[in-house]
Amino acid sequence: MSDRLCLLTVHAHPDDEASKGAATVARYRAEGVRTVLVCCTGGEEGDILNPAMDSPEVREHLGEIRRRELEAATKIIGYDEVVLLGYRDSGMPGADGNKRPEAFANAPLDEAVGRLVTVVRREKPQVMVTYPDEQREYPHPDHLRVHEISLAAFDAAADAHRYPEAGPAWAPSKLYYTMWPRRRMLEMHEKFLELGLDSPFDEKWLERTRRVEPVTTSIDVSGFTEVRSEALRAHATQVDPTSPFWFGLPPEVLRTIRPFDDYFLARSRVGPAGAEPDGAAADSGPDGADPDGDVAEEDDLFAGLR
Repeated sequence: MSDRLCLLTVHAHPDDEASKGAATVARYRAEGVRTVLVCCTGGEEGDILNPAMDSPEVREHLGEIRRRELEAATKIIGYDEVVLLGYRDSGMPGADGNKRPEAFANAPLDEAVGRLVTVVRREKPQVMVTYPDEQREYPHPDHLRVHEISLAAFDAAADAHRYPEAGPAWAPSKLYYTMWPRRRMLEMHEKFLELGLDSPFDEKWLERTRRVEPVTTSIDVSGFTEVRSEALRAHATQVDPTSPFWFGLPPEVLRTIRPFDDYFLARSRVGPAGAEPDGAAADSGPDGADPDGDVAEEDDLFAGLR
């Protein structure tokens, strides 16, 4: 076990690090945990969702602009290190970007896993965070590949016989999936209505809030809830600052709405219950996790490690 605690998150594009778990990272950084982001692509295929940024010049230099946005956002969140894995954005399913040989989705799996293993062995994280296998609402090829290489790297980094050129073996202790914050979204919808505002959550969104998702770990991010909004605003090409979905409620109201980030413990070498007796990675989270996904067994990603 390394003397320092380290959290490594794996994301697909610039802006994903802001929309998923930004407050968690900010909290752990404030506690002295080393925080590392792996961003797998440059986001070159992203749509420009902010009308004020939609110009031919921006479109021509979108990859460069998104890298600058990523730099600004990660400073707001507080990442100690940002690693660009070096692949090109694949685009949404069926897009022309899918056909480019340098696209992340077309990279040889062994090569992509090896790049991530190199980062894992260098940074020695006890905890990794990635995307879940269930991504039917947003089946972006790059998000699917992030899930695939993260699980493979979690195992391969611990095996000295695999990728020997990547450095000495290191076994991360836990791997988590970011989970859809259904309770928070439902509470936001109700707050819009309470304040007499039009809610951006239509029936499609509300249907998602009714779906049960497993949650094993809820991180209290009180005091860090505004980090997410500030980091999202840094991604000016991807986030419309007038969007009611992201910014329709005042910050002082948002602070009152369930200040937790939710996760699912997918692999663990240290427990809690559910880990294999020999220490091998488990495929499920703690026994006793609430079937409705509303009660978490853990309140710390580093539970069992400190």
